[in-house]
Amino acid sequence: MEKWKKRIGYGIGDLGCNLVFSTMASYLMVFYTDVFGITAAAAGTMMLVTKFIDALTDTGMGMIVDRTHTRWGQGRPYFVLGAVPFAVFTFLTFYIPDLGSTGKLVWAYVTYCLLCTAYTVVNIPLNTIVPRLTSDVHERDILVSTRMICAMVGTAIVMSITAPMVKFFGGGNEAKGYLTTMTIYGIVAMLIFFITFANTKEVVPPTVNNEKTSLKESLKGLTGQAWILFLLNLFYFSLYVVRNTTVLYYFKYNLGRTEWLSLVGILGILSGLPMLLALPALEKKFSKRSLMFFSVGLYIAGDLLIFIGKNSAACLLGGLIITGLGIYGIFGITFAMQPDVIDYSEYQKNSSIAGLIAAFQGFFVKGGMGLTSFVIGAFLKNGGYVANTVQTPKALSYIEICFIWIPIVLCVIIAGLTYFYKLDSIRGAMTEELEGRRKKIAYEPEKITA
Repeated sequence: MEKWKKRIGYGIGDLGCNLVFSTMASYLMVFYTDVFGITAAAAGTMMLVTKFIDALTDTGMGMIVDRTHTRWGQGRPYFVLGAVPFAVFTFLTFYIPDLGSTGKLVWAYVTYCLLCTAYTVVNIPLNTIVPRLTSDVHERDILVSTRMICAMVGTAIVMSITAPMVKFFGGGNEAKGYLTTMTIYGIVAMLIFFITFANTKEVVPPTVNNEKTSLKESLKGLTGQAWILFLLNLFYFSLYVVRNTTVLYYFKYNLGRTEWLSLVGILGILSGLPMLLALPALEKKFSKRSLMFFSVGLYIAGDLLIFIGKNSAACLLGGLIITGLGIYGIFGITFAMQPDVIDYSEYQKNSSIAGLIAAFQGFFVKGGMGLTSFVIGAFLKNGGYVANTVQTPKALSYIEICFIWIPIVLCVIIAGLTYFYKLDSIRGAMTEELEGRRKKIAYEPEKITA
């Protein structure tokens, strides 16, 4: 019971994050273009430009976590500190002020930056604490899978009920509907972060004290395997944004099946549940590298089925299920790699930089989202997309490229990066060495090195 209290307590933290994160990935572009009233190109550019600010906030937050030493742990205090700002800035991002076109664009920039910063404050610690919750490799896999399942539930909620909630609360006024819906999401997320704080405990100390370590010294602790992880996050979340954003355009304009959108969201997401439930057992039998190749293959197969059978409901739904298995396989494995990469820096570089690794990971996640949103916005503009009208054949073909072919290219890149991942083969040696160091520290605490 105590283990499941910790697993669920940790996992639902990502449900809270995803109530807003998935909305940003799936609905924010549509909200900005069709409701807020700025162009696709302006919205895409804004999402790209603000990532430079994220680079600073993510790195800063990572360094803060690495240098935090409290009786509550390194990461847990920030679940409480970031909860209220996260809810407030979610509300402000979806509030539409009467400021004219320039004023509204400035408002969008400022509120989006503030929301991304609040997300950083709670999400960077969530990414760092798995190695601090347990040193048992299998238990870590279960924690990560629990988190992924909860994240998927959050995404499923967003994709299945956001549009009906906007319609219900708006009563024909989409601006009011979005604001009310996102206010509810922000408050629920805030409460969830309090629950995560209350039901987790950091029990595994780092083998190195980084309290007086400079950024330059911390950066030396990054390994080649860490950079592979960062790039996997960049391209996975690019894939995630392309799929979850363009599926709305594809089904609305190319297929004319707007009534399917809630069903599409549920199938595309919940189809990943069997994969996430199976991952801890699969990771006992197969390497993370092999499972990543398999997941990439699944996504490509499902994407091609959607393309080939675009006029068949069975092919469309079957393809969404298969791509759901694939994308959540990639998702779960990418995050299961992270604790190993954190340990590898301690093992090889004698550097405890979980916060910095999570910061870079977060930056590449947001970078992937921002860059992809920019590309989608520019691509749709170049194709002649005009919101809420019948699209030209050129615009429809550009939407199809975004939904079908760009994800396949991203999958090939992910597979190429995974080829160079090597930590599966030395996981046992890392665990043994680090446990030995921790036992030594327990007996000789004064020998912890800075």
